Amino acid sequence: MSIPLTRSGRPERLLSLDVARGITIAFMIMVNNNGGSGSWGFMNHAEWNGLTATDLVFPTFVFVMGVSVVFAIEGRLARGVSRAQLVRRTVQRALILCLLGIIVNSFPFFALEHIRFYGVLQRIAVCYLAVSLLYLWTPRAGPIATTLVVALVGYWVLLRWVPVPGVGMPGRDVPFLDMRQNLVSWLDRLVFPHHLYRDAPDHNVRDPEGLLSDLPAIGTALMGMLTGLWLRTRQPVAARTRGLAAAAAGSLALGYFWALWFPLNKNMWTSSYVLVAGGYSLVLITLTFWAVEQKGWRTGWTWIWLVFGSNAIAAYMFSELLPGVLHNIHVTSAAGRTNVDAFVFTHVFAHIHDPGWSAFAYSVSFTAVCFIPVWILYRKRIFLKV
Repeated sequence: MSIPLTRSGRPERLLSLDVARGITIAFMIMVNNNGGSGSWGFMNHAEWNGLTATDLVFPTFVFVMGVSVVFAIEGRLARGVSRAQLVRRTVQRALILCLLGIIVNSFPFFALEHIRFYGVLQRIAVCYLAVSLLYLWTPRAGPIATTLVVALVGYWVLLRWVPVPGVGMPGRDVPFLDMRQNLVSWLDRLVFPHHLYRDAPDHNVRDPEGLLSDLPAIGTALMGMLTGLWLRTRQPVAARTRGLAAAAAGSLALGYFWALWFPLNKNMWTSSYVLVAGGYSLVLITLTFWAVEQKGWRTGWTWIWLVFGSNAIAAYMFSELLPGVLHNIHVTSAAGRTNVDAFVFTHVFAHIHDPGWSAFAYSVSFTAVCFIPVWILYRKRIFLKV
């Protein structure tokens, strides 16, 4: 297999992948700033077991990252970069992503006594590090697929058959996938007590990006990596599109079937959730690949997604830091003293009487504001890399 090359000999960028990444990061910003309690159900995470559209955003980003790793590594190898240099660069990038994640978690007050070490960027860093090193070691589909199976089945075995210390056997002494008493939460409380996700009602009990659940999350990135290998084959474009669609259908069927025994759960990142979310990620990749690469629809509609996708980490960082600024700048009006965020919502979006549409309008507007600095970077051809 070989990566497609341009006439200059440089690896060709897969435009459809940038579009898929841009759609994902834009929707991630929307659901992370969904307008509050009035927002529609699909704009919120499932409370525990179950699945909403919002629960698909994070794994899709991890999936696309897995696809991108294949193209990025092969591109650098084609330019003569050594594997040792790539290993050093991979470790460096993972550490920077972890640091950025801690900054996002702690901004703007940086309360060190309860600083959260887990997080979205930290999980991306762990997945990126694991799959990149695996690919540098063996860039073959067989070992990657085997690692995926071991990760998903091994995680199921751990949660189902390993007793929770001090509690007992899941499914016998405590309900299987109990919200508080499970192996993932137990390990997180052991490793980082008082440093877990604090926005939930049961803060310091569990963390949605906990340590053990990094294992199946790596499985999500491995699914993306296998997709990247398929996209790099010399198969005709139409054949690759059909292959993507078949993989999507198979992943969804297997995931929903496994969910009969191992429920879909984003907080625990269950193995069935990996397959179902991976299936929907494949649906997105299939559609963008068909539209951009097969049908040649490359102008117009792709622009906004390319802007977001070309600076995804910068867009995410800005969207996560901006609320901290808005919440801590206060204004005084006839209704009293409040922060800028609440003031804008009350005086603009609250006039939309339907609470769902009001929240959605806020979400879209917030995403549009985040688009501005990313668009400026795009126009100046500045692409922030870590």
